[in-house]
Amino acid sequence: MVSAGDFKKGVTFEMDGNTFTIIEFQHVKPGKGAAFVRTKIRNVISGAVVEKTFNPTEKYPKAQVETREMQYLYEDGGLYYFMDGETYEQIPLNFAQVEDALKYLKENDNATVRSLKGIAFSVEPPNFVELKIEKTDPGFKGDTATGGNKPATVETGAVIMVPLFVEQGDVIRIDTRTGDYMERV
Repeated sequence: MVSAGDFKKGVTFEMDGNTFTIIEFQHVKPGKGAAFVRTKIRNVISGAVVEKTFNPTEKYPKAQVETREMQYLYEDGGLYYFMDGETYEQIPLNFAQVEDALKYLKENDNATVRSLKGIAFSVEPPNFVELKIEKTDPGFKGDTATGGNKPATVETGAVIMVPLFVEQGDVIRIDTRTGDYMERV
């Protein structure tokens, strides 16, 4: 059982015969009245997103979610193919299932595929990835003293804010949980 007061992003639970995963959550303690938890939850099977408010003491059964390390192979006709490294089984996933992970995954990268009762519903990239900068504005001398940032497009198409000294062609490490630049490699 998981109580609503312990909700975090990515927690999967069962409610009203459906399985939901938490996309966003906010614990609210108003000056008057009882505390509550405001959430955005996604139905794992249908993909529908719902905003719901919970009492922090409400308890729900945790869903039995399987996680498997799989390799991203390729995209073909709107389907994204992943392969299990042990069984060599390939599974196609649609854009809604891989949307959040795509900006950090290149072909042949490993990712964690989450599934419920044999049906895959989401993909999580590794916590840190190394990607090459495809396009960014050049830095100017003297700009480094301000400690500013500039947008850079990496090889997967994601736009990441990087320090001014980072140049086109550099390989950088990115924290996929926050989308932040970590360091040059």
